[in-house]
Amino acid sequence: MTEQPAPADHVRQQLEPAAADAVRAYAARTRANADQLAAVLEDIAENGLPSVEDCTPREELRETHLARLAKQRPAVA
Repeated sequence: MTEQPAPADHVRQQLEPAAADAVRAYAARTRANADQLAAVLEDIAENGLPSVEDCTPREELRETHLARLAKQRPAVA
């Protein structure tokens, strides 16, 4: 029988400094969004659901978000 070489340890590929900074920034934004969601859920648990009058309809939120996305996208000729 032939002996197979032992598997080499896997070496992690280092990121370029700019890429590492981008990953850290994404992690920070994700953490901030999670903290904000947790705060809202804790508020709901403590105080109950907000009244309908204090809420923004889903359709209005959707249209606002779509308009924001449209501004970010270049116009197609």
